[in-house]
Amino acid sequence: MVYRIVGTCFLIIILVTLIGCKPPDVQQGNDMHDDLFNTKDLTGEGEFTSGIEGPAVDRKGRLYAVNFRSEGTVGIVDKNGTPGLYVQLQEGSIGNGIRFDRAGDMLIADYTGHNILKVLRGTREIVVFAHHPGMNQPNDIAISQKDFLFASDPNWSDSTGMLWSIAPAGAITLLEDSMGTTNGIEVSIDEKKLYVNESVQRRIWVYDLDGKGEISNKRLFVSFIDYGLDGMRCDSRGNLFVTRYGKGTVLMISPEGEALAEIKLAGKNPTNIAFGGPDGRTCFVTVADRGCIETFRVPYPGRAYRMKLR
Repeated sequence: MVYRIVGTCFLIIILVTLIGCKPPDVQQGNDMHDDLFNTKDLTGEGEFTSGIEGPAVDRKGRLYAVNFRSEGTVGIVDKNGTPGLYVQLQEGSIGNGIRFDRAGDMLIADYTGHNILKVLRGTREIVVFAHHPGMNQPNDIAISQKDFLFASDPNWSDSTGMLWSIAPAGAITLLEDSMGTTNGIEVSIDEKKLYVNESVQRRIWVYDLDGKGEISNKRLFVSFIDYGLDGMRCDSRGNLFVTRYGKGTVLMISPEGEALAEIKLAGKNPTNIAFGGPDGRTCFVTVADRGCIETFRVPYPGRAYRMKLR
């Protein structure tokens, strides 16, 4: 099936419904004044390279993204939108997706080194958490509350990909090979599902997920006829936010696969998304063609914010 938003009237109806219901996840008091789904720049254009990815927010609300001014770096952005260098990765490493574990350590998909790197909390020391020579280029990562990590692993040259899991101690397991170009990946709010998309094939798959990090019952969640797919994140109501590379939008999809809203960005090539801000309801989107981070407000906090997994 193909899902599209057809006109502003439908979006207005959704916004009125979401705000009017005032569900318990939504912060009370200023909701009627929130500028929902309207984007603005957080950082200046060109502060990051075209390889800008990540992004992720730690427990203190600090925002990070990879490739600040040069490849192989991780940048940190203050509340005013001013970025700076956080860490320089080891030689030969370039980061992509970022997540935080329960200990507050930063996990980075290092696609050139075939690694998952870990930046130890409070020290900025970088260690190799997991490595497998059979990986193409670990791209995006998702994490469960029990610290099971899931990594997409595309091979862009032949439009194929693999899917891996990494146990809390670092053991790597190949979950599936011979997929399309695996990219965006996320765990559902109840931790019973794993979403994985294929950029070139324009499909999002969903698996059943158990407490041991094992998957089963693969089925098609949604598919599209145009534009690419990149990073994805869930909010605390189970809605999936998907970046549409080439289209310049973020699509909000319900747990049932229904398109709820499509948010227009200034840039055309969004690569990933994270939730943060004081109430978890601010989205940060890394945009490759502009080398910056755009931001907008949403009705519900992010899954990682609610679970204290930033």
